[in-house]
Amino acid sequence: MSGGGQTTAQGEYHRELFPAWHDWETTVGRIADFTGESGPSGLLGLDQMGHFGPHGCDRVADAVAAHRPADRAEEPLRLVELGSGFGGALRYLVDALTARGAVVGEAVGVDLVPEHCEVSARITASQGRSNVTEVCASADAVPLPDGEVDAVVVTGSMPHFPDPAAVLREAARLLADGGVLVVTEEVSLCAAGEAPAPAFRRFHPEGVFFLTDVEERRTQFTAAGLDLVAETDVSEWAAQLVAERLRALRLFRGSLDSILGADSADRVVGTLDSALAEYRAERLLPRLFVARKV
Repeated sequence: MSGGGQTTAQGEYHRELFPAWHDWETTVGRIADFTGESGPSGLLGLDQMGHFGPHGCDRVADAVAAHRPADRAEEPLRLVELGSGFGGALRYLVDALTARGAVVGEAVGVDLVPEHCEVSARITASQGRSNVTEVCASADAVPLPDGEVDAVVVTGSMPHFPDPAAVLREAARLLADGGVLVVTEEVSLCAAGEAPAPAFRRFHPEGVFFLTDVEERRTQFTAAGLDLVAETDVSEWAAQLVAERLRALRLFRGSLDSILGADSADRVVGTLDSALAEYRAERLLPRLFVARKV
């Protein structure tokens, strides 16, 4: 599908899933009414579109902190997220890395959908962040120079890239020598010869979600000029996390309906529920990859 076609497909899918976020100012007020707390910590991760939410971001922050070259640990970190959506994961990562002792000098979120970038910019501005910016571009053609980024992250967006090999090559181009790429694979990897059930495709439609065989993914990292330094099977953790998220959503379903709307809440629950079934059937393989520019 062309870049324009993907802009439309991804934009329409996420607008249908999360229409409330396009009216950010109203939605954040509803969240504050529920949590009794304003600011980033009061958002409950609802500005993140991934299956893993803030818990996945914590694993990414841990990996970036652990694998950053020791000789650059005191320098301001230059961070890029590919497929940043509404920017919730990127903003969370900036705070998480800061809490881990890093100084985040610049954080750039790259997303193909103009509406996503516009909403993200409004949220970022409302939080008074000066080191976070949004770039509206394809993840395989980022308008940033070669070799100037310390860390590139992909927090669950891999299945939204029709050509993930090209995205990995672009990540390698952006990274400085020794820079680190951290990728959470939530619903993007399938076991050899396996395909997800129709119930999964109801909430993760073809043309919006693209799956890759896990062995092919490993080959793509190498072909991009990246040294795959860690691959963590997070299947058990992911199944437990998503089950816990579903329990919380069902427990507070009335509040979720008031924040997102009943139709959107149904889709969110269905999305997580269908992913959980694939994890348990071992047709989809959640992973955390860490690679280094060589």
